[in-house]
Amino acid sequence: MTDVAEKSDNHSGSSDEGSHIPIYERPKGLKGFYHHPVTQVTMLGFVCFMGPGLFNALNGLGGGGQVDPTTSANANSALYATFAVAAFFSGSINNKLGSRLTLLLGTTGYSLYIGSFLAINIHPNTGPFVITAGAILGICAGLLWTAQGSLMLAYPTETQKGKFIGIFWAIFNLGAVVGASVSLGQNFHSTANSGASTKNDYLAERPFNPGMLHSWKRNLRRLPPSSTSSLLPLTLTFPSAQHQVGFLVLTLIGVTIPFLMVNPTQMVRTDGTKVTAPRHPSWRVELYGLWVTLITDPMVILLFPMFFASNWFYTWQFNEFNNALFNIRARSLNNLVYWLAQILGSVSIGILLDQKRISRRTRAFSGWTILLGMVFVVHIWAYFYQKQYTRESIPPDATKMDIFDHGYAGRIMLYIFCGLLDAMWQTTAYWIMGAMSNDPAKLAHFTGFYKSIQSAGGAGAWRADAVKTPFMNMFLSTWTILVAGLIFALPMIHLRVKNFTDLGDEALMRMDDSGRIADSGEVRRRIRPVSRPEPEKA
Repeated sequence: MTDVAEKSDNHSGSSDEGSHIPIYERPKGLKGFYHHPVTQVTMLGFVCFMGPGLFNALNGLGGGGQVDPTTSANANSALYATFAVAAFFSGSINNKLGSRLTLLLGTTGYSLYIGSFLAINIHPNTGPFVITAGAILGICAGLLWTAQGSLMLAYPTETQKGKFIGIFWAIFNLGAVVGASVSLGQNFHSTANSGASTKNDYLAERPFNPGMLHSWKRNLRRLPPSSTSSLLPLTLTFPSAQHQVGFLVLTLIGVTIPFLMVNPTQMVRTDGTKVTAPRHPSWRVELYGLWVTLITDPMVILLFPMFFASNWFYTWQFNEFNNALFNIRARSLNNLVYWLAQILGSVSIGILLDQKRISRRTRAFSGWTILLGMVFVVHIWAYFYQKQYTRESIPPDATKMDIFDHGYAGRIMLYIFCGLLDAMWQTTAYWIMGAMSNDPAKLAHFTGFYKSIQSAGGAGAWRADAVKTPFMNMFLSTWTILVAGLIFALPMIHLRVKNFTDLGDEALMRMDDSGRIADSGEVRRRIRPVSRPEPEKA
């Protein structure tokens, strides 16, 4: 341990305790590059690219109804239920097993789920296997996203978290961009609602649809548009067996990436501070840590409505707008620009949230204000389109809007703004959690809460759409829930987000192996004072 750091212009600890935090020398050369936080977050992005990201790509490729409606609905129900429950407790599992093992276990669920559809493609009577795979995927997805959020928010310094979230989000969404690009290429010359009447008909952009009535093997007729929602990145059907095998192989490659990542206990941030690692030896103490997180930082509960909203809006965007109004060519183009906008949105809001010239509290309020403005811009704009049609006014055989039709330009611009809003919402939610803590153990619990509540919201929206809730009701519920999420988050930002993270806020970091939480002063006295290095000159 030395006083040398790669950068030290802004410390990840609090201002009143900075002199008590040891500064470590970062490795040099190739090892330094491999151990760099940006490199590790990039690898983390590819873990999710190979799992849920490729599911988004498959969602862009589509696949039609290989599974009967009852099996599909049951698989969705099992997936959402286990995801919501498992994610809530995944922080404790992550802290006990370690992030790399948790990531590995999480990625296996995606391979299993793709394999289940490959199995039913070969053996039509394996419906129970698909339902079981959906339930297992829900558990695995909770593990994957909890470990991902913990590492993504723990590796950067306090002035880099927006940048790291943007890097991850861009790589992760490349999977959807790939799928959307292939879909557009395959359907660019088609003006049908659902693509051509061949096997390739099912290579169109389409979310997972339990309402499709026939297997593509037995039905080559034109399929109706989607009538249920998609909780990205977790619910899909798939193209041909060849595509399934290809994507199965890629997801299995993704399973190996966590083996290649650096152990978090060896990670040193760019300012020389070391990433703390969860160290609780027993399940009892770790589950107690979940309780401690809620009791010592109850303000996180005010973020739950924001978490709940973060997947609710997909239903209206994908089904009540994109699938309801546009033919296959237009939907494919809309899908492509939506995911490209996601990359732009996450990077742009991340840059704002990392501005060093502005205090962290000011950045938090600025991000909140931008979200509020985007919510009203998108939904006031969308209202004038939504009031022009209903669920009943667009029958399955209706002639839908094409890319060359009058009025399409305004609607695709709206869809671009929907993609921007989605990415900005998710990035800001992660950033606020990162502003509350630098401790991977605590962040694992926070991201577990996030994915659990998010999944519950997505399940609610999916069910509302499945029972044919009117389009306008779905639209107004989306608008209302988004605004409510921001209203509840505002007092939390005011009372909880500080310019620096205090040791007093890191209860889990101060908890020993027996579950006793040490006083902040006691912890500071145990740390040898270390002089801070002078900032490097440009």
